[in-house]
Order: sequence, then structure tokens, then C-alpha cells
Amino acid sequence: MLIGLVGKPSVGKSTFFKAATLAEVEIAPYPFTTIKPNHGVGYVRVECIDSEFGVQCQPNHGFCINHQRFVPVDLLDVAGLVPGASEGKGLGNQFLDDLREADVFVHIVDTSGTTDEEGKETEDYDVTRDIIFLEDELNKWYYNIFMKVWKGFVRKSETEDVNFSQAVAKQFSGLKVNEEQVKKVLRDLGFAEKPARWDEEQVRKFTNELRKESKPMIIAANKIDTEKGKENYDKLKEYFPKLMIMPCSADSELALREAAKKGLIEYIPGDRDFRIIGDIKPVQEEALKKIRKNVLEKYENGTGVQAILNKAVFELLRYLAIFPAGATKLKDSKGKTLPDCFLLPPESTALDFAYFLHTDFGKNFIRAIDARTKKTLGKDYRLKNRDALEIVSR
Repeated sequence: MLIGLVGKPSVGKSTFFKAATLAEVEIAPYPFTTIKPNHGVGYVRVECIDSEFGVQCQPNHGFCINHQRFVPVDLLDVAGLVPGASEGKGLGNQFLDDLREADVFVHIVDTSGTTDEEGKETEDYDVTRDIIFLEDELNKWYYNIFMKVWKGFVRKSETEDVNFSQAVAKQFSGLKVNEEQVKKVLRDLGFAEKPARWDEEQVRKFTNELRKESKPMIIAANKIDTEKGKENYDKLKEYFPKLMIMPCSADSELALREAAKKGLIEYIPGDRDFRIIGDIKPVQEEALKKIRKNVLEKYENGTGVQAILNKAVFELLRYLAIFPAGATKLKDSKGKTLPDCFLLPPESTALDFAYFLHTDFGKNFIRAIDARTKKTLGKDYRLKNRDALEIVSR
């Protein structure tokens, strides 16, 4: 899966990206610092199952701190989008094209109100405009792609027996749209699969909803610790009650992770506190205390960075964290304990998990075994988050 970070220039996308990945990226207070997209690995936090079995896991990928497992996910930080991006303004077409493969968007908004629509310095900017314009640009992006083949769809629907949902999914396949998503949008809107009967408003409504269904989005209200941050966050919550909006301080998260990396503090990403363990200077201690007072103690999700990634994966995409684990042993062939934790799509079955592990496991599937209960499970068993399963095959 791929999480795309979007937003106008100078809102803190690259800071969020660096905080989540600790990758070296350029961060500067001026528009279009990022031109080429930054790819990196972030992590979602999952309560590890190792403590239930009285062992310490040894991850092949990611890491585990105090029985909190961090499972890798791909992150993409693209250049800032500005009004008119869907028509090519600010290299918009290129930046939108970079987002094609994303499964979910994190829209980073500057709640300080000190940057205008193009990321330039200003004062008392109305932050609600950022959500309005970005949603509009993303909707136009989908609409423009659809309209390239609209006449062909209409003509074929009148003269041939066309599977409309299949045809639309094929047209949008580059944006990872699937047939089930198209069908769901049609059902929710109550539209017939005969586009010839649609008017302009229906076409726009259809493409707008398809964009929301195939690229769900969470709003990261960044710079929450600035003077106007809390006020503007509350304003966003009031104006957009149906959107998932979370307070965030990417600067604070980056400072904490950098300090932990240097051995100055103990900090688990997503926690609401840290412990000083290294020899730090008075100015460093003062900065850390400020983060604790203004961010960690004020907001239930701490700096918000880890919580936002988790919500994007586990709530918006509804992915499941699954541990391969034997019913009688927890070590792999190399002697590593619970080395893997994988993320699978919602509605996945035991058979899907078998195929995910290896094609031969799927083809020769006999049964799955719950490592906790030792209960035998069939191929149609629906996976639950944090399941620990052994696959038995011929």
C-alpha cells in the first residue's frame, strides 16, 4: 500500500515525511522545495502478540519497542498543489500524476494561518480554503480523466451490451480504481449503469464520489502548537464535520524522533510522553519540555503523526495486521521468533493469507490453525486484526 502526502506548498509535508521516515529530505520555508517526489518507508503501530506468548519478537522488517510492533508502509511526499493544478498550474499535472499509485491521502494543512494558497507568507489566512481548493482540484483531476472517454462510453452504452462498472474501472486502472468501488458508488448514488441518461451534474457527482471512494483522505491539521493552531483546528472541525481531521505537530514529532535516535530520550512513536536518558544541554531540555507541555499533554494522540498513519491504514483503508505463527512453535526456519507481521486488505480470508505468503501455500491449502486457541480454521475464515495463524498445506 502507498500513503500519499498532499497539500499546498510550505505546510510541512516534507517535515511530516521526515518525521515518519527519518529520511534525509530538503526542508525549507519556501514554496516548491520538493519537486521530485520523495519515497520512503513509514510505519504503522500495532500491539505485538509476543507478550501474549511470553516471548520477544525478532522482526525481519520494521521494529518492536516494548511490545509495540512497527510495520512498514510506503510513503510518498509530492510537491505542493496549488489552485489550478488540474489545469497544469504549478506543474500540477506532473504532481497529480505522481499520486496515481496512492491508496490513501494525508492532506496536510497549515493551521498557523501564515501561508496563502500558494504557500507564500501571509497573516490570518482562512485555512478552510485549503481543504476546499484541494478537494476541488482532486475532483477535477478525476473528472478530466473520465471526460476523455465520456462520448465513447455513451455511444457504446447505447449500441452495445457494455459492463459499465468494468469499463470505468479499466479507464481508471492507473489510479488503482477497481470494479467493486465503481459499483459501490453507483449504488450509493442510485445511478443507472446507462451513462447516456446522465446529465452534467450527475457525471461530476459520480467522478467526485469515485475519487473519495478510491482515494480516501485524512486531514492532518499541522502546526497545531502555533499561536492560531488550536483556533484554526477547531474552525476546520466546525466547517467540515464529516471529514476525518486530526491535530498534528510534525515539527515536534521530528524533534522527538531525532532525539531518540541520538540516545537522548526514550520515546515510542505515538506515545504521549518521553523520558530523558542522555546528557542534554539546557536549551535542548527546554525545547523538549515545551513539546511536552504544548503538544503531548494537550492532545490525546500526542504529536499526531503516528496516529494519522494508523488511522489512514486501519480505519480508512481497513487493513488488517496478521502474524504468521505456528500452533506449536513461534520461530521460523532461521530461528527468529515471530519475525513477520503483514498488512492485508479488509475481508481477506485464510486462503487469501495463504496465497499472500506463497502461491504454493494457496494452491495446496489444507487448513489454517489459530496459534492462540489451536482451533482449526477453513479457507473461508475471515481474518481479524492481529490474528496469529499457521497455514497448513500439502
